[in-house]
Amino acid sequence: MRKKNKHTIRDVRDIFGIHNSSPTFETISVLPVTTNGIDFSVQNPDWKMVSSSDCMEYKLNKGSQLEKEELSLEISFSESITVPPKHRECHKSQRLKKDDSALPKYTIRKSRLGLTEVGDLSPEDMKKIRYLSLIELTAVYDALGIELKRNRTERMKRRENGLFGVPLAVLLENDQKKFPGIKVPLIFQKLLLKLEETGLETEGILRVPGSACRVKSLRQEIEAKFDEDTFDWDQVRNNDAAGLLKMFVRELPSPLFPVEYLPAFITLVEKIPKTKLQLQALHLLIMLLPESSRDAAKALLQFLKKVVANENKNKMTLWNVSMIVAPNLFICKGKHANQEEMLAAATTAHVVRLLIKYQDILWMVPTFLITQVRKMNEAAMNNMKKQLMFDKGVRKLLRRKTMDRERPERTESDIPEGVIRVHAPLHSKVSMAIQPNNQTKAKDIVARFYYENRPGSSEELKMPIQSLYEIGGNIGEHCLDPDAYMLDVYRANPQAEWVIKEKRSSIF
Repeated sequence: MRKKNKHTIRDVRDIFGIHNSSPTFETISVLPVTTNGIDFSVQNPDWKMVSSSDCMEYKLNKGSQLEKEELSLEISFSESITVPPKHRECHKSQRLKKDDSALPKYTIRKSRLGLTEVGDLSPEDMKKIRYLSLIELTAVYDALGIELKRNRTERMKRRENGLFGVPLAVLLENDQKKFPGIKVPLIFQKLLLKLEETGLETEGILRVPGSACRVKSLRQEIEAKFDEDTFDWDQVRNNDAAGLLKMFVRELPSPLFPVEYLPAFITLVEKIPKTKLQLQALHLLIMLLPESSRDAAKALLQFLKKVVANENKNKMTLWNVSMIVAPNLFICKGKHANQEEMLAAATTAHVVRLLIKYQDILWMVPTFLITQVRKMNEAAMNNMKKQLMFDKGVRKLLRRKTMDRERPERTESDIPEGVIRVHAPLHSKVSMAIQPNNQTKAKDIVARFYYENRPGSSEELKMPIQSLYEIGGNIGEHCLDPDAYMLDVYRANPQAEWVIKEKRSSIF
């Protein structure tokens, strides 16, 4: 008999693509039945009921495959780029994905020296970080085969009095006369605080505009009454407060993200394909910002992160917030400014999205830059010693010290090698010699001081939170990470002094 091959019977739903809310079925193949050598391959599908919860579980498992990637701040970013530039394609026309969940998840690998936030270093060392970041950024762009362009900075007339349209540095200088150590202008803090207290759950916050007439009137009233602290913030509606916030940021004479580096911000999205490389370039650009701009930007991004966290109530996704805020942060100058801003709208929005999403990473100072700062400080100290050697008076003083060293007298204050003397001015026991081992962390030393000085009064109970600082040697001042291993930090800077004191606020 002739062998017949019959086609598989197709289901009508497969032909017409009919979808409904009926249960989902799973096909189970049926083995062909053979009779007298004849193969009847009639494959009538047998349907098995599958619950909707099984489908949902599959989707969740599929979406949960996005694992966190570990980032290292110990190795130079430019040295970690291994792909030759000639093998890269231009991604200028690539379409940005607006799905916020598609952004990768990153975590920082913490070294034994710990992590360092921007506010943990002295201003002098942060100036060196800015200088080194520009060199590193240039090296990164060179390794990627990209030209790093910079805009010219134009001098603009600026106000020296008032609140809106006044440079951040001027506002800070005036506010620091009343509140020393403040890092963000008071008016900016008040606007953010108002929105955080009452506006985070307002639907369409930042997107829905307030009344232009009311916003103009409120601005004039704030200018007149803010310094006397007589302005009533309760009268300000949330959408009007959002309008005032955007107005304040946009009217800054120097934008939070300088016009000088605007091409670099745009290029990192248009020509760098991988999010990790974009993040590294953006990290260096943040380190390049002036101190006042960097602190104000951090305060703004923390607020925007809270807005996105209330997405279920305010209907503002990460992409929505980024699209609305970006034109106020990245401002083009010149005759064709409006056209350039429109063309770069999606690009700058993606930059803002990265800033909000990864702000906790971007405001960490890369460890390899701190290592370079230590080397710069050591070189400066060596040069200073060489210059002093040419001074006759100094040479005489050194001779006397050399003669004194020939007959050393050991005193109780001598500290053996590997032992650190920790000072704690705010504690009753102000000094203690500690010999750290491989497992001793900075938080262990602080905890030991608290244990040795157990509070006995209500005043001691109100003692502020304190941290261990590394001062002098090859660093200006460095607030140590509580998880930093002290023996490694000591080896990196054996000439440092160790002081426990109140930690400075990172922003406010």
